This record gives sequence, C-alpha cells and structure tokens, in this order.
Amino acid sequence: MSTNNEPMTISEKIFSKAAGKTVKAGEFVLANIDRAMTHDITGPLAVEGFYEIMRDKEEKKVWDPSKIVILFDHQVPADSLNAAQNHIMLRKFAKEQGIINYDVYEGVCHQVMPEKGHVKPGDLVVGSDSHTCAYGSLGAFSTGIGSTDMAAVFASGKLWFKVPETIRFEVEGKLPKHVYSKDVILHLIGDVGAEGARYKAAEYAGSTIRSMSMSERMTISNMAIEMGGKAGIIEADEVTEKYLKERIPGYEFDPYWASDEGAACELHKYDVSNLEPQVACPHNVDNVKPVTEVEGTKVDQIFVGSCTNGRFEDIEVVAKMMGDEPVAKGVRLLIIPASRTEYMKVLRAGYIEQFMEAGAMVESPCCGPCMGGSFGLLGDGEVGLATSNRNFKGREGSPQSFVYLSSPATAAASALTGEITDPRKI
Repeated sequence: MSTNNEPMTISEKIFSKAAGKTVKAGEFVLANIDRAMTHDITGPLAVEGFYEIMRDKEEKKVWDPSKIVILFDHQVPADSLNAAQNHIMLRKFAKEQGIINYDVYEGVCHQVMPEKGHVKPGDLVVGSDSHTCAYGSLGAFSTGIGSTDMAAVFASGKLWFKVPETIRFEVEGKLPKHVYSKDVILHLIGDVGAEGARYKAAEYAGSTIRSMSMSERMTISNMAIEMGGKAGIIEADEVTEKYLKERIPGYEFDPYWASDEGAACELHKYDVSNLEPQVACPHNVDNVKPVTEVEGTKVDQIFVGSCTNGRFEDIEVVAKMMGDEPVAKGVRLLIIPASRTEYMKVLRAGYIEQFMEAGAMVESPCCGPCMGGSFGLLGDGEVGLATSNRNFKGREGSPQSFVYLSSPATAAASALTGEITDPRKI
C-alpha cells in the first residue's frame, strides 16, 4: 500500500523513500543515496571533482565511506602508465577516506556489487557507469551517473532526479530450447528501439521473467540502458530473497517494493513461446534480427563474458554446447568470467581445462574487450561476436570492425563453426 492510497510504481516508492515524502513520476526531487559505486575509468575524475567541491572545507571527508564502493575492472591489470596512475590515485583516496576498495581482485563492478551484498530491494543506487542499471534485477532503482555527479554524491550523499515514468514489459511464455534471457532483452530492444524507454524506468514482469534465475535477470536489467532506460527493475520475489539471504546477514524480505496494481505505466506485452535466438547487428544494439537472417556470417573473434553474460550459468552453456569439440580454425574464442567468484565456479567445474584444450583463451575477471580498452581488440575489417551489451562502431577496437551481439548459446555454436550459427542446430 502506498502512503497516499494511490497506486505507485516501484520507482515512485523508492524515490518517495529517498526524498522523505510521497512523490510521483515527473516531479524533481533531491534524493538520499543508499549506495554509490565508481571504478578505475570514471573514478579519478569523480575524486578530482570531490576535492574541488571540498576545497574550502577544513575537513575533506566523503559523506559516508560505508556507502561507497570502489573497484577496478576496465583496465586490469593496469595496461598503461596512465591506468597505473589512476589505480594509485584511487587506492590513496580509498585509504584516506576509509572506503571499501576491491581493487583489481574481484572482477567487474556490476557483478561484484550484487554478489557482495551491496544492493537490496528498495535501494537507490548510483554508479559512474551506464550499466549500473543491472542492479535493478534485485528490485533496486539503480542508475548510471556522470563523474561530476558522483563527485557531488561523494560530498553530500544526495543527488537531484526527475522521478521517471515507467515502461512495463510483461513477458509471458516458456522459452524454447537454446533461447535465453539475452534473446529476450535483445528482442525487446529491437522492438522499442534505442530510445524507446528514454529516461523511463524499464520494469520487467510476467511469468517468463519470474521463472528466470538471478543470473538471467541480471542480463535483462543490465541492458535497460540500451533502450534509453534510466533503470531496469524486476520486482523482488523468492528468487531475490534466496539470493540476498546468502549474501546479507539478517536480510528480511519486504514485499512493499513492488508496483501496485493499477500504477500508471506504459504497457508492452510479449509472448516469447516461439522466440528465435536473436542477434544485434552492427552498428546499433536495436538493429536486432533472428539468427536465421544472419547465419553464415564469418567471425574472427568470439567474446564470452562482460557484466551482461559473464556468469557461471552463461559459461556453462558454452561448455556444454561445445563438449569436446575444438574452436573452429581461424577463430579466437575469449572466455572472461565476470568475477573471481564466478571464475572459481568455472574452474571447479573443469570448464577452464576444457576451454583451453579446445583452443580458447581464458582470462582473469575484468571487462576485457567490451569497451575496447585492455585486450582482445578487433582490427580493421574483423568481425566479432560478443555476449556483451554494445556493438557501436569502434566499441571493441577498430572503427572499421564489426560487432554482433548474441546469447552465450549462439556464441558457442558459432565458435564451433567459425560463422554465426543457430544454436538450435547444434
């Protein structure tokens, strides 16, 4: 029940809590932040901005060090002198301020934050990275902000927001064999377009979403930004409760953090019972086609990983589909688990040995080629297939390369053949 007896969306409820008063979509509010995250790429500018804001203060302390998390994932281990200096700067800042710093040791921020228990339903979370919307899979309002906004959060623990309207996606039906949550979210993005949810809270519901594991839900929420969404929220339920009880001592589930029946939203309904595997084609994420329309496209590199699809479940799909078969000749297969925790699951399952014997490369947890920074970059004219979240020109290397996005199953099938392949044929 909402405090004013009017139906409210999850977003309106969370912002009402954060603002200390009942608010509705369209209102501007100064909201209290529950958790803030920054990493090695965006963190240095946020730190510089913080000290600029605090330059006339005698004590230059962040608002609450227990609510800030720092980690390094984009350029790890340091791949340049500039990266090394950024790491040094952030280590010093974290130590001076008493902030949690996972450094280079834990993996990709959007995997580490939930798995370390830093997010729970009803929280307002900000991160200086656009895919912070991934934490909405736990029923939080989680959104990416710029480094200068993060500097203001460091200083005050507050930030101005316009309470977003909600676009609700109700997804029904049992997914066919070899069709996964990545295919669902690509299908939704292809339908509404790259700006279809601009500055709206994308809310995912329906029997298909409820049947998904937390790993699958993270994939869905992670890509809300690719349709322009401010956040990507899935109502907390028994799946969320189980996940959080394993990570947050004494966690108690609160059913309040769900949209009320009749809450104002733009509604989109889907039946995915007959959905084909989907592929996002160059050079936009909303350029989505069924795999049957792009089959036969030769690939030079396949990247399985990222905050979108770098969890154990994703990598297990690849391992089981490939079996004892080798990677196709002339294809580079990169496997990068999203976190140390997920890496160890893959290791203990014996999959790393399997991949190495197949001719793949397995790397330590990091963003890898996802942002075209550290390693695994594509050269001029090369074609990459990735389980990550973006395929803009130059995203994974040369502006003259071509990036396709798919599920881990489609990536695995394609690794066996050397060309984009329908996983239903394997």
